[in-house]
Amino acid sequence: MDGPEKKLKLRIVQSVIMLCTMMAIIGTLFCANSFAAQTPRDKETIEPQITSEKADVMKYGLIAAAVAFGLGAIGAGFAISHVGAAAMGAIAEKPQIAGQALIFVALAEGLVVFGFITALMILAKV
Repeated sequence: MDGPEKKLKLRIVQSVIMLCTMMAIIGTLFCANSFAAQTPRDKETIEPQITSEKADVMKYGLIAAAVAFGLGAIGAGFAISHVGAAAMGAIAEKPQIAGQALIFVALAEGLVVFGFITALMILAKV
């Protein structure tokens, strides 16, 4: 590997590690109260109609929906960055192909739509 390629790969790896670390820290700080046990405020508290098994299924379903949408969005980001850069270079050389370049960028954006639809289908089953 050449010097600039190695530097780029190292920067990408560092960025992904930093992103995951920040997401873990923010998730820990801001979502910790969501999983805390609640004490009943009065005797007429309505008991939830959810079993332990259904809660496990729901938990994994929500995680699957988040992963489907998140990976779709990340994949679309990478695709748009590469396709968009190539499209701008092609448009700079030949301006009449701007419409075709826009179509390729829109195709890359379709990945987000597929991830979103998959997440909605998963949430409909949960």
